[in-house]
Amino acid sequence: MTPELYTGTQAAALATTWRRMLSADAARVTRPAICNWVRRGHLKVAGLDEHERPLYALADIAQAEKATRPRALRLVGIGAQ
Repeated sequence: MTPELYTGTQAAALATTWRRMLSADAARVTRPAICNWVRRGHLKVAGLDEHERPLYALADIAQAEKATRPRALRLVGIGAQ
């Protein structure tokens, strides 16, 4: 069974949902953030859509969100300073 893959916009929406649970709606993940995660090695491309745009696996999105969470929460004033 092939895992479902998500576009960058869908990945950002999923990561925002998870992050907002921890930040009282203060932290948001944007589409450019997803691109940064890829560039910085936090998220890998799992496939391409019919327009050659990258797609991402759910587990990889979750791992990238978790890896980038501490800094993101610090930036919005949540967590250790």
